[in-house]
Amino acid sequence: MDNLINHPLSIILFAVIVIIMLLLDLGVFHKKSHEVSSKEALLWSVSWIGLSMLFSVFLYFSIGLEAFSQFQAAYWIEKSLSVDNLFVFILVFGFFKVPKDYQHKVLFWGILGALLMRAVFIFSGVELIKLSYLPAINILGEPREINVILSLFGIFLIYAGIKSWFVSEEDESEDFSTSAGAKFVHRFFKVSKEFDGDKFFTVENGVKLATPLLVVIGVIEFTDLLFAVDSIPAIFAISEDPAILYTSNIFAILGLRSLYFLLANFIYMFSRLHYGLALILSFIGIKMLINPFYHISSPLSLAIVASILILSVLASLIWPMKEDSESSKE
Repeated sequence: MDNLINHPLSIILFAVIVIIMLLLDLGVFHKKSHEVSSKEALLWSVSWIGLSMLFSVFLYFSIGLEAFSQFQAAYWIEKSLSVDNLFVFILVFGFFKVPKDYQHKVLFWGILGALLMRAVFIFSGVELIKLSYLPAINILGEPREINVILSLFGIFLIYAGIKSWFVSEEDESEDFSTSAGAKFVHRFFKVSKEFDGDKFFTVENGVKLATPLLVVIGVIEFTDLLFAVDSIPAIFAISEDPAILYTSNIFAILGLRSLYFLLANFIYMFSRLHYGLALILSFIGIKMLINPFYHISSPLSLAIVASILILSVLASLIWPMKEDSESSKE
């Protein structure tokens, strides 16, 4: 298959879309901090998903079905796995008592940091994978190429999937002020006890201090770093084209802010989602392990991932968790 990196027009189109949308988001629609309504969040969610789908259609006509399928599969895997991250964001904002007016700004800058981290992970990861193939081994009369890193990722993802299936509800009493992200900010800055609007820095008695909002950014960034440990290995099973992996990842991440505000209001719709995520992680892990012997095509992978996602959301609606269904009525 021809790589996306060999199509500069597609790369330019991707960059133009992302830059324009970010400028509109922060410079026009969210120039002043305000509470994001469900209607506004829905419009932004539809816009980001719509742009992602249009870009994948462009890939279909410019490169082919395989590129389209790989983009779609990587996009929905990242999107679904990121939902777990959003649940943690809800807990983080609650712990630090971040006013709703300032939450969008925190997510905006937090996700910009994630874009840089994902670039490092994806492009370096693809290069490492290329270097970790063992010499071909004859198994059942045919030469097989086993990749050490992908095999290790596969085992890890199966373990992560099993662990996710039996995971208990997040502990709402968790002390996020002791997380590595918070400690990092406290190590380099003195932090004030109170917010100063939506500012990351303030001046008290002539001394420049970081505000708790900067600490929240640190916690959000560290949380995303931890979740990337699951999501990045998972998409390596989809494609070895770093440009496809990165563009799909970025489109998925950029839509997270609006998805967060929808999720916070309609959390009951995702009460069973962790079962679906556990199955997706396990499926991707199995795909990595059996790839030297049997290749599961990108269109089939996409169909399986989409089916699991749809079924887990339907299960959440049909059999909502008791706690969620009661809270949604309040």
